Amino acid sequence: MKPSWHTLQVTPVSPDAPLDGAREGVEMVDVVDENDVVVGRVPRSVMRRERLRHRAVFVLVRNPVGDVLVHRRSELKDVWPGWWDIAIGGVVASGETYDEAARRELWEEAGIEGKPEFVRSGVYEDQEVSLVARCYDIVHQGLVEPVDGEVVEFRWVTPGDLRVLVATERFLPDSLALLGDRLFGA
Repeated sequence: MKPSWHTLQVTPVSPDAPLDGAREGVEMVDVVDENDVVVGRVPRSVMRRERLRHRAVFVLVRNPVGDVLVHRRSELKDVWPGWWDIAIGGVVASGETYDEAARRELWEEAGIEGKPEFVRSGVYEDQEVSLVARCYDIVHQGLVEPVDGEVVEFRWVTPGDLRVLVATERFLPDSLALLGDRLFGA
């Protein structure tokens, strides 16, 4: 059975526009240890280049009937460009709280205003990233519209259709590892 979903196309941002928070000056990121204690502060580019452990947020967005909002990332992203994601999220800026970052990312990536509900903390590491995360849920039934150009396409999908999409498209491994069980069970 072919999955059905609602697709929202987004106008891509200019290739000259910097992404990932680097719009005004250098974005600073806190480096943390395995216990989430700040051990340093570096520019985001250094964090990426040296794969330093940092803080990140992930927000699972569902509508009132249980469909999940997934999105495809811009080809200009510094990690996993063009891949799909099950969560809105990103890197927590130096000095920013997790809750502040979750609300900021919701607004920047999807134009959603609201207070997401904390679900859990987690750690994720692979060859690309090393992070300590806080994960959130939010129910949203209004307009979804990106503000910062980091997202090029949205889809509302049923959990069943999401299984098909995850099996056929490239999805971010960190959000799947941290939140996949909330969508697909253990």
